[in-house]
Amino acid sequence: MIAYLKGKLVTKDPTHILIDVNGIGYFVNISLATYSDLKDKENTLIHTYLHVKEDSHTLYGFTNEAEKKMFLLLLSISGVGPSTGLMIQSSLSSDELKQAIADENVKTIQGVKGVGAKTAQRIILELKDKIKKEGIQKDFVPSQHNTVRSEALSALITLGISKSTAEKSIDAVLKNSGNTITLEELIKLALKNA
Repeated sequence: MIAYLKGKLVTKDPTHILIDVNGIGYFVNISLATYSDLKDKENTLIHTYLHVKEDSHTLYGFTNEAEKKMFLLLLSISGVGPSTGLMIQSSLSSDELKQAIADENVKTIQGVKGVGAKTAQRIILELKDKIKKEGIQKDFVPSQHNTVRSEALSALITLGISKSTAEKSIDAVLKNSGNTITLEELIKLALKNA
């Protein structure tokens, strides 16, 4: 298994990065939280998880161990695959997700595109005790980066949302929030509205 990659970031996108490690380029799927952490970096260390299926080997990357641990906890839930795990982590920060699990807030988790009521209840039921043992952190740190509509649209399309639905959702969010919204916030709100 590949535990981490340390190298130069060749490409940064809200859904993936291409990292050069000694002349070998690795395509790594990432969440919006990881994208936010990497936005201004050229060289980095990415904690990775290699998901192996019969027809593919896919790398998922995280800037910190806590995000990777939460991703692995989500994967342990029946019905939650890597794509859904990344969607959850792109829509909710680790702290927001932990808080929703601890508070048994099904509606917050169900608000993530692709997560139904049964899956949200299963996530809460199976992770509640594990989250409470760790303790809940309440230090939400908003991103300070500005964004553009096209990057958000590209990210939503990559996450599987149709172009017309994504455009409507992004436009609705931009209309309500003005020009002060970050890329991460725009994508999160657009995901909730899609």
